Amino acid sequence: MKTYKIYALALLLVVSTLFTGCKSASNTQKGAAYGAVGGALLGAGIGALAGGKNSAAWGAAIGAAVGGGTGAIIGNKMDKQARAIDEALPSADVERVGEAIHITLKEDAIRFATNKSSLTPQAQANLDKLIPVFKEYNETNINIYGFTDNVGKADYNLALSERRAEEVKKYLISKGLAPGRFITKGMGMEQPIASNDTKEGQSQNRRVEFAITANEKMIQEAKKEAGN
Repeated sequence: MKTYKIYALALLLVVSTLFTGCKSASNTQKGAAYGAVGGALLGAGIGALAGGKNSAAWGAAIGAAVGGGTGAIIGNKMDKQARAIDEALPSADVERVGEAIHITLKEDAIRFATNKSSLTPQAQANLDKLIPVFKEYNETNINIYGFTDNVGKADYNLALSERRAEEVKKYLISKGLAPGRFITKGMGMEQPIASNDTKEGQSQNRRVEFAITANEKMIQEAKKEAGN
C-alpha cells in the first residue's frame, strides 16, 4: 500500500509540526489534531495527490469525513481494515486517505466476459477473499464503481459499467453481506487510470473500484469513545 504510506507520512509531518515546542499536548489532543488535519486534507481534494485517478470513489469518502478526535478513532479502525484487505488480496491497490479506504480491482482481479456483466470464476474467487474482511468490519458502507475502456460508444459503456458494478454488489449480497451497505455507480469510460492508446492501458481501465466509509453506527460509537 505505497500510496497509503505516503499519505500517512505526509499527515505525520504536518501534525508533528503543529506540536513542535508543545510537549504538554495530551494524546487526546494529538489524536484530535490528526483527525482534523486528515479531514482537512481530504476535503481539499487529496485525491489529486494520487493523480486525480480516484476522484469518483473519493466523492463518497469526502462526504463521510467527520474529523477531530472522532475522525482519528475511525481512521484507526480503517487502518486495520485496509491492512486486512491488502493481506487478503495483494493484487488490489489499497489506499488509505482520511477516514476512508479506496480499493482498485483491475481486470486481473475482477474479470468479466467480453461485453458481458457476468463475473468470471476468477472474479468470484477474488471477491471471496474480500468477503471475510467485509464481514469482520461490518460497520462500513461499501460504494462500488464500474469502469470501462474507451472502446465502443460512451452510452453503451456507461450502461455496461453500471451492470458490472451491480453484478459485484449482487454477488457480495449473495455471500451474506447486508444489502443496505451498498451504493453502486457506473462511470463508463470516464476517469481512466492508464492510457487507452494501448491494450495494456485499456486492460487497466476495465476495473471496479470500492470506496469504504464509516456507517452511522461506527460514527456514533467513535463519538462516544472520543467523549463527544
